Amino acid sequence: MKVTVVGAGNVGATCADVLAYKEIANEVVLLDIKEGFAEGKALDIWQKSPIDLYDTRTVGVTNDYARTANSDVVVITSGLPRKPGMSRDDLISTNAGIVKSVTEQVIKYSPNCILIVVSNPLDVMTYCAHAVSKFPRERVIGMAGILDTARYRAFLAEALNCSPKDIQAMLMGGHGDTMVPLPRYTTVSGIPVTELISEEKLNAIIERTKVGGGELVKLMGTSAWYAPGSAAAQMVESIVRDQKRIFPACIQLDGEYGIKNCYLGAPVVLGKAGVEKILELKLNEKEKSDLEVSRGHVKEVMDALDKMNLM
Repeated sequence: MKVTVVGAGNVGATCADVLAYKEIANEVVLLDIKEGFAEGKALDIWQKSPIDLYDTRTVGVTNDYARTANSDVVVITSGLPRKPGMSRDDLISTNAGIVKSVTEQVIKYSPNCILIVVSNPLDVMTYCAHAVSKFPRERVIGMAGILDTARYRAFLAEALNCSPKDIQAMLMGGHGDTMVPLPRYTTVSGIPVTELISEEKLNAIIERTKVGGGELVKLMGTSAWYAPGSAAAQMVESIVRDQKRIFPACIQLDGEYGIKNCYLGAPVVLGKAGVEKILELKLNEKEKSDLEVSRGHVKEVMDALDKMNLM
């Protein structure tokens, strides 16, 4: 099995490192536009293989998409973070141009691959990659839900003084402050979380989860990378190993939850074909209302991208 990670920045390099360490693929290709950058990081990952005892070969290349040929899965992390003075439209335009170019090159050499999009704004960049690739929707997936639920679960484990391994959770909607955590579907070793924590504390954790990325930016002055890179690698693992795990992931909804042609997080089954099933949960009125707010926000950004005529 062969996996390509486009973008050798912190997120991409972390993803490649996890893929290698867990021996998820025989070969991991790390690609970047900066001369020698991917080569150096891939070499560093390979040189620790005798220490951590793994066989996955990591190869770095500078803008040589031919080297990515016949990849089974391609993870796209390319893009710029939003900088001071940069408008939302500037960010969308810049990153959509990058994701469009990357997608065109990737599918040229790996027409049967599955695409996992990590670039921000996540939901709209997934839309961009899907529109450019013209792949079936099952093969173009955005990574956000695993990261968001991981933050939610980590905060809960801290509050409950328990292992994060025992916490299961689900959320839906867009990636950002309109995401829709679902406390009704959150359990600790099968026990509903609402029986273990007060409503006030739970709501505070939900609000912290919604701005989880922003909290890290304030602390470090840059976006997170360990958790996002690991989350993308977990999606790759479920696909490559055909694990059929159920994760929240961004995909084009086409009638599910009464929503058409919008890219939102929803629970899916991930296997060798990509998204093998979209699960439709029975949402209550509050959850439906929150999901509609999230849909409206994402659709607004999709419309802004459409008006730019970049695709």
